[in-house]
Amino acid sequence: MRNIAVFCGSSAGCREDYSNAAYILGKTIAERGYNLVYGGGGKGLMGITARSVRENGGKVIGVLPESMNVKAVRENAMETELIIVRGMHERKETMYRLSDAFIALPGGIGTLEEIAEIYTWRQLGYHEKNIGILNTAGYWNDFIALLDKGYEEGFISEEVRHLLIVESAPSLLLDRLETENFSIPPKI
Repeated sequence: MRNIAVFCGSSAGCREDYSNAAYILGKTIAERGYNLVYGGGGKGLMGITARSVRENGGKVIGVLPESMNVKAVRENAMETELIIVRGMHERKETMYRLSDAFIALPGGIGTLEEIAEIYTWRQLGYHEKNIGILNTAGYWNDFIALLDKGYEEGFISEEVRHLLIVESAPSLLLDRLETENFSIPPKI
């Protein structure tokens, strides 16, 4: 594992816990020698995570669509490398291709869509990379409950349900992303 993609809010949310966890995750990523891949810019949890990686000696790779390469988004940007792409689909595909593991922090619709898509790609066998959720202050509890409901109702297999690694401490999440190896039957 070398590059870790982090999906999270472009705002900081209303709890200080979210900002603190983003900073600690960034610090832990850098201390373990990993690079951060993220959506670019300097705002919200995205900016806090990137800033923390940089402050702690790590490399930050931002992937930004042309339409978002504007001053309002780029203000306080922290990338050591910036990749400009045509649009959102290419942004996600580039982030997915560059990354060896994925983590979702609290965030909005975009974060939900990104973690759901990479989880779906894993289920379909498009990659075998680990996926984690940093469940700060129980932010993802309802999402996890929905996945459990899908399992209980026969829509999600037990193997697929266990592909998603959930922890509330950044160091424990990274430990599991580094060591766990899941296999699932082929999706036919």
